[in-house]
This record gives sequence, C-alpha cells and structure tokens, in this order.
Amino acid sequence: MPIRPLELHPDRLLPADPATRKLARELYRHVADLPIVSPHGHTDPRWFAGNETFGNATDLLLIPDHYVFRMLYSQGIAMEDLGVRNPKADPRAAWRLFADNYFLFRGTPSRMWLDWVFAEAFGISAQLSAETSDLYFDTITEKLATNDFRPRALFDRYGIEAIATTESPLDTLEYHAAIRAENARPGGWQGKVITAYRPDPVVDPEFEGFRDNLAKFSEITGEDCLTWNGYLAAHRQRRRFFADMGATSTDHGHPTPRTADLSPTDAEALFDKVSKRAFTAEDAELFRAQMLTEMAGMSLDDGLVMQIHPGAFRNHNARVFDRFGRDKGADIPSRTEYVANLKPLLDKYGNEPGLSIILFTLDESTYARELAPLAGHYPCLKLGPAWWFHDSPEGMRRFRRMTTETAGFYNTVGFNDDTRAFLSIPARHDVARRIDCGFLAELVMEHRIEDWEAAELARDLTYNLVKKAYRL
Repeated sequence: MPIRPLELHPDRLLPADPATRKLARELYRHVADLPIVSPHGHTDPRWFAGNETFGNATDLLLIPDHYVFRMLYSQGIAMEDLGVRNPKADPRAAWRLFADNYFLFRGTPSRMWLDWVFAEAFGISAQLSAETSDLYFDTITEKLATNDFRPRALFDRYGIEAIATTESPLDTLEYHAAIRAENARPGGWQGKVITAYRPDPVVDPEFEGFRDNLAKFSEITGEDCLTWNGYLAAHRQRRRFFADMGATSTDHGHPTPRTADLSPTDAEALFDKVSKRAFTAEDAELFRAQMLTEMAGMSLDDGLVMQIHPGAFRNHNARVFDRFGRDKGADIPSRTEYVANLKPLLDKYGNEPGLSIILFTLDESTYARELAPLAGHYPCLKLGPAWWFHDSPEGMRRFRRMTTETAGFYNTVGFNDDTRAFLSIPARHDVARRIDCGFLAELVMEHRIEDWEAAELARDLTYNLVKKAYRL
C-alpha cells in the first residue's frame, strides 16, 4: 500500500453547513486553548510521582488502552500478542500487529484520538500502516526517552490544570503523598494530581476477595469492619484521609443505580449476611443499594461530590477475565432504570442543596425520559457527560440533543475523559470542545440563543462547569 499523509483538518467535527461552521470555528477558537480540567479518570499516579519515562510506543499507547485492544481482540488477535499481561511479548512485534490492523479503527473515536496523538504530540506526518509501523515505533520510542516526554512535561505541555485518579479505600495513596511532597518542595513541580474515593472492592459483596478486603479494611483503619458500625466508621475515616490527600469526589461503579433506605436494624442484619459470605445475589444488590444511600449521607457530611457510574455488565467475557483480570475491554452496557431505583435515596436526601450527585449512564434511552427530568428537578443531581461507549462525536451530540431541553446546560458538569491512556486526554477534550461548539452554533443559527450566550456557554461547558461541579 502507498504511504499516505496524516493531516488533521482544522475544521474536523464542526458542522458541514458553511455559515454554521464559521460560527462554530469562532466559538472553538476562544476555548481551544483553555486549561484542561480532568476530574475523573484512571491514569496512574505513579507516573507523576516518579516522572519516569514511559518506555516504548507499545507501553504508552497500546497496552493501557482497552479501547484499542478490545477492537483487535474482536478480530481474533490474541491479547498476549499485543503485550497484555505478557512481559515476554516483543513490543515492536506487538506494534507491527497493531499497525497492520489500524484500518479496523476507521470511523471510531479511537482513530481520532490516536491520529491526534501521532500528529500533534509526536509530529508524525504519515498515516499508520504496515509500511510505517517501524517509523512510528522508532519515532515515538525515541521521543519518549527525552525529558520533554516525561509525564510531568506532558502534563504541563497540554495545559492540564488538574487531574483526578481513582483509588480504592485499600490504597495507601503513597504516590499521591509523593506528588504532594514534590508540590511543597521549593521549586518543585506544581501539577495538581488528586485522588477520588472508589469503594467498590469493599462495597460490592460480589467483588473478588470481598471478605479479604474487609479484613484489610480493618487493618488499615483500626476499625472492626466485620461489624456494621465499625465498617461505616472505617469508610468515614478513609474518606477523611482521601479528602486530606486532595480528593473532592467519590465514585461508585455499581451494576445498577438501585438505592435503599433500610432501618439500622435491617441494614446491620444485611451486613452480617454479606460479611459472612452467606448472601444471595439479591442480598448483594440490596447491600450495594443501601451503600449508595449511606455514601450520599456521608457526602452530605464531608462535602465529597458523589459520582454514580452504573449500567456496565463488568467482565462479561469469563475467559478473558480469568486470564487477564479486570478492565480488559469486556464490559458491556446494559439497560438501566433510574426513576424508581434512585427514589429511596432521593426521598431521603434529594432536596439537600449541599449534596452533589453526578449521574452517568450507558443507556442512552434514559437521557430524555429519566435523567434529564430528574436532574432538571432535584437540587442534588447533575448529569455527567456522555460516557465510555458514548464518549464519541455522535454520543456527545445525542447527549446534548436529548438532555438540553429539559435539564438545560447548567445541570450538566462539562466534560471528563475517564481514561487510562494519558495522551488521549488532550485529544478527547479537543473532540468535546469541537462538538459542543458545533451544537451551540446550531442553536444560534436557529435563533434559539444569541451569539454572546453561545460564547459564554462554550467557556462554561469547557471550563467553568467542571470546576464548579467537582469543587475544584
């Protein structure tokens, strides 16, 4: 095949209509270079603590990115050959396999993000293919060995004002402590990297090792986490510790958004079941439901913003899970109901303006029917952006079209990238800014808002709303 040029069109993703595109281009120009606020994601804090080089192209761009290897796996390519959980894999051979199959990503968000990284971060001007595989691998790997491509330098280059990682209550947060020490050192790096409290390993009775996790929870906190009161006290203690380490939010990845408001006696009896591993699937779901309400109450006390990320059937591929573990591209969206599921929590706390709960969904059918009406009424609720499988140009457009009329813009929280792939962060934020500016331009051209309102909204959607929503 011929080697083709890699060119990023300056008007990519903007509306096709010339007049609307012109206005969208102007709106985008004013927000394109605003700082990036990344309030929820899964980058590794040790990158910023140690500031070591990333290694090679495969280490940085292929192995951490489940968006990439899930597509390749779907075409029969073995994860081991891509280097996933296989230290013996040849990084160059894995990259060649990726390059040979790069055509599979045509039309996908991953293709947009990766092309942005190749062109903007590494200055490569030819498309990735079998013919350019070694050029890519050598160019990227050589640049990653330089100081300009260490994690802190990239953080600063792309104007990241703040980034949140995600850790469980069992994490020591040692890397966050090291980052804070560096921030405090005279002349030290000033990047803001904070944590978020993700209690799933000690909240979900069906999480692997749950009973052992409770024992470790007891060890870390000094509380008896095999008793209900001790267990709740341990959560309060660890939440305080996370807040002291910079956390402004919690995150809850439950199968459903079901909530419950059990009496203290019933809650204690339920905890006794799950802590002794004498529970049914319904008991596990009810316990997770109760814990969402408990966590909302704790958020009202300590001010941490609560994120609920429901509706993923985690680790759907049992063989992949057994061989490679969690987060290997086999999580699948499922139907999700919010109105009845959230009612127990909202009956108790929904009218509290001091509480902030951000709702996400993988079920787009709920946008207009359930989520926008809920967020458009309850003071405590906001809508998280298009997430995961919908973190795409069309997904972002659908989100705006289906929620704005009922929830407005100001019951949403801007954009978050929710990624493990560090260099996709500026690429993803650029996509979100372009899509929002295109949507706003359409509203102006339809005389639904004024041009000055669109300019204010573009900045709010890019920067102001996320800082306010996440209390940054």
